[in-house]
Amino acid sequence: MTSPGGDGAKVPPDAKEPLRAPGESAGVGPLGPERPGLSRLLDRLRLAAVLTAVAAVTLIGIPAQWICLRLRLPARRTIPAFYHRILLRLLGVRVRVRGAPAAGRPLLILSNHVSWLDISVVGSLTPLFFVAKSEVEGWPVIGLLAKFQRTVFVDRQRRHATGAVNREIAGRLQEGDPVVLFAEGTSSDGNRVLPFRTALVGAVREAFATAGEVVVQPLAVSYVGLQGVPMGRRHRALAAWYGDMDLAPHLMEVLRHGAIDVEVAFGAPLLLDAAHDRKSVTRQCEEAVRTLSARALAGRAE
Repeated sequence: MTSPGGDGAKVPPDAKEPLRAPGESAGVGPLGPERPGLSRLLDRLRLAAVLTAVAAVTLIGIPAQWICLRLRLPARRTIPAFYHRILLRLLGVRVRVRGAPAAGRPLLILSNHVSWLDISVVGSLTPLFFVAKSEVEGWPVIGLLAKFQRTVFVDRQRRHATGAVNREIAGRLQEGDPVVLFAEGTSSDGNRVLPFRTALVGAVREAFATAGEVVVQPLAVSYVGLQGVPMGRRHRALAAWYGDMDLAPHLMEVLRHGAIDVEVAFGAPLLLDAAHDRKSVTRQCEEAVRTLSARALAGRAE
């Protein structure tokens, strides 16, 4: 799975996979008995209706956002959040938020990364933008969602473009919007948080050169429920998109099952300034996200 934030590298084939019971196969386990033919037909009709609704909302939202971006209208900041909320409702994804974005600006949010759904889940919270590698811009579906969210795409092969990218990020920050970075640099299986990459934070930190201090806030995204019951390790692959998973089949599984519950938890903000180096701040955020995620997955978030 590649990531819309950070470097978007795929999880290596030999990366540690979730633990399974003896004889348990990879992927999503059965959720119930085989459905009769009529039920499967109704299921297909429901899928077609959802896809039609998603397409209609997208065909309306993209031109509206394009016009707002071209004319620099204030709505360019709020349309993406409104669009993602509608999309999540159509997909059957329910978001529970704990905490809130810090009031201090400029604000850098460091999040873990589980699925392509994260773009809509995080993007629905408040006006914000992502930083992603340039390849993401051309990806089907994900690239569209990222561009809709006013993502800043970074081409690390073109060193001379760094200044222009930093100026673009700085301009967005002046508008007061937080910047979100998926600090793992890839996506996980949803059962664990991978190490945060300080190099990614350092690259974004260059855009804050004119700021005396930067507020950095950890954010944990945890997929915790499926069809109204706690989501166990075996079924978390329904939400998580990682490794060599193909997007289209995964999207169809999300549409088919629906009713996914995700918890988004904001941690305590930290300061990144001359007295606090990026490595220590990144590690503190990583530990905070790991703790928040573990509590959410165990149902101990309260």
